Amino acid sequence: MIAGMKAALADRNARRYLSAVVVSGFGTMAMSLVAGIWVKSLTGSDSLAALTSFCFWAPTAAGPALGAVVDVLGARPVLVWTNVVMGAALCLLFLVRSPAQVWLLFAVLLLYGVSFVVLDAAEAAVLPAAVPEALLAEVNGMRMSASEGTRLAAPLLGAGLFAVAGGDAVVALDAATFAAGAWLLGTLRLPAASARRARVMRGWAARTTEGARFLFRDPLLRRLMLSGAALMLVSGVNGAVVFAVVDHGLHREPGFTGVLSAVQGGGTVLGGLIAGPLLRRADEARLSAVGGLLFAASVALRAVPWTPVVTAASLLSGLGLPWVLVAAFTAVQRIAPRDLLATVSATANTVLFVPTAVGMALGAGLLALTSYRPVLYAAAFAGALAAAYGLRDSRRAVRTPDRDTSAAC
Repeated sequence: MIAGMKAALADRNARRYLSAVVVSGFGTMAMSLVAGIWVKSLTGSDSLAALTSFCFWAPTAAGPALGAVVDVLGARPVLVWTNVVMGAALCLLFLVRSPAQVWLLFAVLLLYGVSFVVLDAAEAAVLPAAVPEALLAEVNGMRMSASEGTRLAAPLLGAGLFAVAGGDAVVALDAATFAAGAWLLGTLRLPAASARRARVMRGWAARTTEGARFLFRDPLLRRLMLSGAALMLVSGVNGAVVFAVVDHGLHREPGFTGVLSAVQGGGTVLGGLIAGPLLRRADEARLSAVGGLLFAASVALRAVPWTPVVTAASLLSGLGLPWVLVAAFTAVQRIAPRDLLATVSATANTVLFVPTAVGMALGAGLLALTSYRPVLYAAAFAGALAAAYGLRDSRRAVRTPDRDTSAAC
């Protein structure tokens, strides 16, 4: 693991890319919590404060279409200019002073959500051209670890900064991190654009359809997507019952969920670091299946009414689920044609992450009908079946021969 990390950090492009992830991710995670606090402090409304999270995540459903736009415009310029535009758009929040301007905050947050999808798609398209294929799994795993690390620290620091200096200070911090991210990503050294593309440029609507078709036409990607989507649905159910586990199972205060979340976050950091070395020894299907089975076991263990077991289950959950995601996105980057990579990647994002929200709603509904233990056991069984399904065809797909480096430039 250490050797793989050293190899990744020795690569100039990988080092700058990961630095951009940490810097821009820090500002993003700080704003993600502060936005709700800010709205609550201005309006006193819990529902409006909760709506800020919806603005962050709603554009995920439009992932395929947004990814197609990235492919049409070119991933490299989109990657840089989206950071620049978001840094500028955040400055509009300096105008927010009263409940009358809250609409401006929601508008910027919705744009923020769009930028999440666009940046993820552009990064997925640029990364295979920026780093050697042998480092892809390592960089993807380190990216997940870096993102989770900032997720653990940044919200708390952002909330503290808001309490001391107000919303303007958090806005300034976030805008500065976007600017730094734009500079770091703009200095990536990519192969020179070829004289002509391997494929004729198509409109975004045609690309949206073609990206989805490619994702589900390839046997390996189809299995990884369907298995991963089912496991993310289970993760949503698992997240929905956490308060019931803490209250009725462990007989603790609701604040203990923060402890479990921190333990799970630590597991995610570790899982991301381990994913790259494991993927060098096994194919994507096997890594995804092992991660899925670990996660399914963690869901079942949450039903045990004993704090050490539930805490260990949170660690296992954080450890296993990143393997499912790293395997899926590495396979997409390795297999998809370069001129369609952003579309396929954004479609994969939608397929994998939208079920989480559905699972949370499903878990909440099931809790109204029964206790949390049957829900967890059923979810664990479904997760184990999903992991096993993903392993049915573990043959590695070959690299598409017409991949062209020009689309990322």
